[in-house]
Amino acid sequence: MSPSNVAYWVRRAGSQRLDRVELSNGKPGGAWNRTASEVEGRILVARRELRESSVLGKYGARAIQAELQAHASPAPALATINRVLARHGALDGARRLRRPAPPRGWYLPEVAAGRAEVDCFDWIEDLKIADGPLLQVLTGTALCGGQVDAWPELKITTDAALYRLSGRWQQLGLPDYAQFDNDAVFQGAHHFADAIGRVSRLCLALGVVPVFAPPREPGFQNAIEGFNGLWQAKVWQRHRFVDFEEFTAASARYIAAHRARSVTRGDHAPPRRLFPPDFELDLNAPLAGTVIFLRRTDETGYAQLLGRRFPVDPHWPHRLVRCEVDLSAYQVRLYALRRKDPANQPLLNAVPYHRQYKPFRG
Repeated sequence: MSPSNVAYWVRRAGSQRLDRVELSNGKPGGAWNRTASEVEGRILVARRELRESSVLGKYGARAIQAELQAHASPAPALATINRVLARHGALDGARRLRRPAPPRGWYLPEVAAGRAEVDCFDWIEDLKIADGPLLQVLTGTALCGGQVDAWPELKITTDAALYRLSGRWQQLGLPDYAQFDNDAVFQGAHHFADAIGRVSRLCLALGVVPVFAPPREPGFQNAIEGFNGLWQAKVWQRHRFVDFEEFTAASARYIAAHRARSVTRGDHAPPRRLFPPDFELDLNAPLAGTVIFLRRTDETGYAQLLGRRFPVDPHWPHRLVRCEVDLSAYQVRLYALRRKDPANQPLLNAVPYHRQYKPFRG
């Protein structure tokens, strides 16, 4: 304690010995508008009596105020009554338990451990230039390294996605995972069972594991959605564009500046593999590798993916699972996911999966 603080308490003690001074009331003195201890006592007594004998079973601040008024006692404001109850620990409501957020990429153990990189991709749709066409923007970002991209396009097409992904990976190297939403451009046709789209086939041919986020689930696409909002605020909403070329140039300048600023973050990211030279995508080559679907089970504990329903666990309804479709081992492995315990991902079930080979017809 400071000498001035000691002197203050000595003055308050006066002629008494310090070991006989009542110091339990904390800081000496009090605010001029502090609720009197007698009023606080009546509030606590009224709450206890109402809790034990109230017919309606109500003993909150409003009921206490009415009880005090009925007995011609001073009835403080509702906020004052709530503060008195909180000060004496007489509130029944439990505060929400705030758990720390799981690590980035927690649903992929290698990414959460910092040993693998994920490239996330998404589309920004229907941006309108005055007296011009509607524009679409394919965006991408690295979850760990932070290398971003934005490619303006006139149409949302799978050809554009294949071209842009190949160009990015030729420049930066191959990540371990590529994450997408469930758009047909990325995943493939939804009206056929066992459909593997061209983007997934590109990933599998390059040894990149495609990951599809669960539909209508917040959090899994935070990295790319956050960059989408940033790009729109710093490029689209800041400038007025005359034509597509001017828009493309402005976006390219921003991407270059953003990459230059985050170069240190990229240096500490997991290493990438080199893009194979003379690579050509063969869409009819036999599929091998793993495709991951993040899904939520239904009320019976089944997960739906690839146009089929796979049994997970009847004791795991409406819960998140990671479905690993191993095309080489002809098996689907289903792992439990929990945000409050991200490191614990037990295997719930392994289901045989034999996909019939069909020539790819686009």
